[in-house]
Amino acid sequence: MEKVKNQIEELKKSDPFADPEHVSDNAAVDTDVREQVGHEIIEAQIKDLDKRVADIKAALAKIEKNNYGICDRCGKSIAIARLKLIPEAAFCVECENKLRK
Repeated sequence: MEKVKNQIEELKKSDPFADPEHVSDNAAVDTDVREQVGHEIIEAQIKDLDKRVADIKAALAKIEKNNYGICDRCGKSIAIARLKLIPEAAFCVECENKLRK
């Protein structure tokens, strides 16, 4: 989880809007547009990482309650291969596919 939190901090540092001089600079319009797009991309990445942190915390709570690896939707076991790939997975593959449709 620390790795993900560090990624969030690094993204925040690289955000063009993190520079206090950004507000007062007189950059060209195309530079402003690039900075805006860069900011939006970073914000989306941070949002995804924040969700991953929440998912990791939920998985850790499940471990404490001895129900880690059980699908939140159907109650069946989540495949070990899936948990190795995505340790914070809350749903089995079948339920994940149903939720994404």
